[in-house]
Amino acid sequence: MTKKKSATSLAQQSVGIRLSSHEKICAERMNNLITSIGRLEKKVDTLSDSVSKGKGIVAVLVFFGSIAAACIGYLNIK
Repeated sequence: MTKKKSATSLAQQSVGIRLSSHEKICAERMNNLITSIGRLEKKVDTLSDSVSKGKGIVAVLVFFGSIAAACIGYLNIK
């Protein structure tokens, strides 16, 4: 006589299959999140570099503007 599988063993087997497919889906999602976070970090780095360059350019323009204003003010006094 062949041994019949009990209802509990069939349920445990189906739960195991569902868990393994769920783990695969979660692993894929985590890999997608990790790659997205990596791309965002690169973008933030480039944006912070751009902002730093912009601040430097503004400082240089303010410096040249103040020199130009001083020259114009000095020439207008005479």
